[in-house]
Amino acid sequence: MCLNETPILSVRNLVLRYGEGCPDCQTHLDKNRCTVCRTVWAANDISLDVYPGEVLGIVGESGSGKSTLMRSLYFDFVPTSGSAKLRDYGNGQKNIWKASSAECRMIKNNMMGMVYQNPILGLRMDYSAASNIAEKIIAAGSRNAGEMMKRAAELLEAVEIQTSRMAEVPKNFSGGMQQRVQISKALANNPALLLLDEVTTGLDLSVQAKVLDLIRKIRAQYGISILLVSHDLAVIRMLADRTIVMLDGKIVESGLTDQILEDPQHAYTQQLVHSLI
Repeated sequence: MCLNETPILSVRNLVLRYGEGCPDCQTHLDKNRCTVCRTVWAANDISLDVYPGEVLGIVGESGSGKSTLMRSLYFDFVPTSGSAKLRDYGNGQKNIWKASSAECRMIKNNMMGMVYQNPILGLRMDYSAASNIAEKIIAAGSRNAGEMMKRAAELLEAVEIQTSRMAEVPKNFSGGMQQRVQISKALANNPALLLLDEVTTGLDLSVQAKVLDLIRKIRAQYGISILLVSHDLAVIRMLADRTIVMLDGKIVESGLTDQILEDPQHAYTQQLVHSLI
């Protein structure tokens, strides 16, 4: 990671609100809801950069805007305003949120991979593990069945799922295995950016450790940039180079992970760090 390089991803002034908003919104917010017009500001002026080979951690409590950011980047939500630019799209000059539907599909299927907290959002539970991966490859334009199965086997082996289980459906897998299938699907087309949204939440501690170790191996093997969302600072400490702290739809602190953990400046970050000790 080098902060002098061109970012893989640049987000500027992301706003996603539910409601029309009013002149009093920014001065009459109770957490992220306006007490005057009742507009909810799920994301409130978020800006960030992710650099090549970097893991950028995003930490915050439920409702802080972490998942809103991630799902906006993956086109699940439509932002109210703001821009997001990918280095590999339009020479890094085009706002992906202004892209056509065909371009959005191309970006999702070639430039980014998403792993959701709830595997139901990222997998077809009645398709085999191999078919889930093949679906992503087909969406990127490939039609060679043999190559798709070879790639599926390679990726499932990379996430430590036996190829003998390629034909099994994810609904029969454990939660940890479902997350690993999601990760293999997300990597299917060698994306430059991997979006990981609370991937260890709800997993047993031993399974969490395996998934986190897998993420480290994937980063080392593929040199991929990762945007990692968690409410757990222990996860962030293990994986993230830099960290952003979110609260009520806003970024309240950012910096090198070690710096934030050792010398938190914002009261909320201090509370998070003290709860970890």
